Amino acid sequence: MARKLPPLHALPSFEAAARHLSFSRAAQELNVTHGAISRAIKTLEDRLGVLLFERTSRTVRLTTVGAPYARAVRDVLDQLGVATAAATAHQSSSTLNVSTSDGFAGRWLVPRLYRFHRANGDIDVRVSTTGRLTNFLGDGIDIAVRYGGGTYPGLTSEFLMGEEVFPVCSPKLLEGAHALRRPEDLRHHTLIHDGFPINWASWLASAGVEGVDPHSGLTFDSYSFAVESAAQGEGVVLGRTMLVAADLAAGRLVRPFGHALKSLSSFYVVYPPDAIRQRKVKAFRDWLFAEMAPPSA
Repeated sequence: MARKLPPLHALPSFEAAARHLSFSRAAQELNVTHGAISRAIKTLEDRLGVLLFERTSRTVRLTTVGAPYARAVRDVLDQLGVATAAATAHQSSSTLNVSTSDGFAGRWLVPRLYRFHRANGDIDVRVSTTGRLTNFLGDGIDIAVRYGGGTYPGLTSEFLMGEEVFPVCSPKLLEGAHALRRPEDLRHHTLIHDGFPINWASWLASAGVEGVDPHSGLTFDSYSFAVESAAQGEGVVLGRTMLVAADLAAGRLVRPFGHALKSLSSFYVVYPPDAIRQRKVKAFRDWLFAEMAPPSA
C-alpha cells in the first residue's frame, strides 16, 4: 500500500516556523528567504487541504490542526537525523562539537583538554558555550555537559558529578585587620556575584549569618571572570566543587570556612542515544568519566 506523504521538501520550513512562530526567524535558521518559507508552508497547506497557521499582519500562530502536526513532524525529523548520523557514523567528520556552559568550559574543561588531544590526536574539538539547552540536530552538537536535574527527554543523560557551593577567596584575605575567620567576617569584604541560582542570600541564610548585605559587591555575567576576580584578591565568590577544584589545589584560592550548601542540580553528560556509536563521541564521553575518577593509590 502506497504511503500518503506530504511534500517532504516543505517539512523543514514548516517545523522551523512552528518552533519559532515566525517565518522570518525560520528563514534565518535555514538560510533561505522569508518568501521561500511562506511558499513551502503554502504548498504544504494546499496539499493537506488544511490551514496550519493563523496569520495576522504581525504574528503567526499554529491552528488546532497545525500544533499537533508540528509536534509529529518535529519527531519525524529528529528520528531521521539520528538515523542518518548512525548510518554515516563510520565516515563522520573528525570534528567533535561539544556544548557546555561558560563556567564549566573555562574552569574545568579547557585546562584539561590537552590530555584528550594527546590521546586522540585525530579528533578536533570545538567547544560552544551557552546557557540554553542544546538542540543537537539543529545546532550540529555531538555531545553536551549540562548542569541540571538530569531529565532530558529523548536523550541519553549520564550523571557526571554532584556539586556543593561554598565561599572561596585569595589567601591574601586570610591576613590583615579583617582576616576571614568566621562567616560573619564577610561584612568587611566584597561579595562577588555571578548568575548562578545559588546566590549569596541563599548561602548566608543557610549559614545563619546576619548583618551582611547579600546583594552588594561586584557582579559578573561570566563565572570564570568572577572566580578570577576572587583569585586576584578583589573579594569572595561562591565556589562550586568542580569549577574551583584546580584553583584550590594550586593554592590560588582557599576555603575560609567549612560550611557548604549542597546544590539540587548536578553535571550530566548528554547526547542522542545513537551518537555513542560514533568513535569521537564515545572517546570524549569515556575521557570525561576517566577525568572524574579519583587518582589510583
